[in-house]
Amino acid sequence: MFGLFRKSKPVKIRSCNDSRKYGVAAKGVKELLKKGCKLLQLPLSGAHVCLYADGTKVTEGFFPTLPDNTELVLLSSDQTWSGVVCDIDQLLNTDRHADGLIKAARGLLSDEQSHKRRKILTDLLFNLEDRSELERREEDEDWFKGVDTRFKTKSAYMKFNCESRIRSYMKEVDGATKTIEKAKIKAEFLKASKCLAETLKAARYNGSYFDRTEKEPDRLCTQEGWFTCQGSFEQEVCLSLHSINPYGSRESRILFSTWNLDHRIEKKRTIIPALLEALQNHKSEDVNLNYFYRLLFTRENLKLVHIVCHNKGAHNLLCDTKKIFKQTSNTDNTKQKLKGKKRRLV
Repeated sequence: MFGLFRKSKPVKIRSCNDSRKYGVAAKGVKELLKKGCKLLQLPLSGAHVCLYADGTKVTEGFFPTLPDNTELVLLSSDQTWSGVVCDIDQLLNTDRHADGLIKAARGLLSDEQSHKRRKILTDLLFNLEDRSELERREEDEDWFKGVDTRFKTKSAYMKFNCESRIRSYMKEVDGATKTIEKAKIKAEFLKASKCLAETLKAARYNGSYFDRTEKEPDRLCTQEGWFTCQGSFEQEVCLSLHSINPYGSRESRILFSTWNLDHRIEKKRTIIPALLEALQNHKSEDVNLNYFYRLLFTRENLKLVHIVCHNKGAHNLLCDTKKIFKQTSNTDNTKQKLKGKKRRLV
């Protein structure tokens, strides 16, 4: 019923062979294809649209989630688009002094291993953009539209963005307190929650993951701000090689909000229940809270995934029972049992 009154969404559309963009408003992909094909003089049969940034195909269900003025590429049935790297290849082919870079770009498009592609892309962008260009982008007024004025640089905002996401995980842990009826268990859970919160605060909420100015082990992006999808929880890599640079444009920044920091071992279904179960018959001091911290808030269990690769079904992965409790607590319990046996023998 509500679909009948859906408003038209403005997008920017282009072909894969021409960088000129055209503004088109449509209520869905079907209408967009009809208008786009007429505008760009492409056959409607077999035509499809994808995101300019990473080549993800835009479906009817995906279309309403796109920010206004998202840049799309209209393709005929026999055309493909791998993302912004296609434009890089075309750009380099016009530079007679960039033979080495052209070779690298072609290797980027033909190499099937994602980690090699990321390495080539990083090297490529270093040659295309120097530091002064990166600094100039920090002053990009359009990028900061809708962003709180307290953020003076893109890195500062992106760091805050990551912090906000991870803070929300802590709120979910705190929220579990309401489900506990026994006062003793609730008290232990509150202690555990407080310890986790203090550890997270000391780590500055791991906001460095989205900050391109951080050192490589602490960030998820390149120095230019490129993020690569790490694939669904059950995959080692993203088979579609999704990538995005939220530092590049306001449109990409908004689109990046649809990417998820996904817990491989699930937060609500597995981690928090496991912590609650551990505290049923143990004190918080006996529980390995560092293990739970790593599962809840760090890259050890978090994967950055494109919306298409975000599997919302049950992950069927469990916490490691050998890591739930501190090893020292087991030793102490054994000692206490031995002492009890000695007393009985006496």
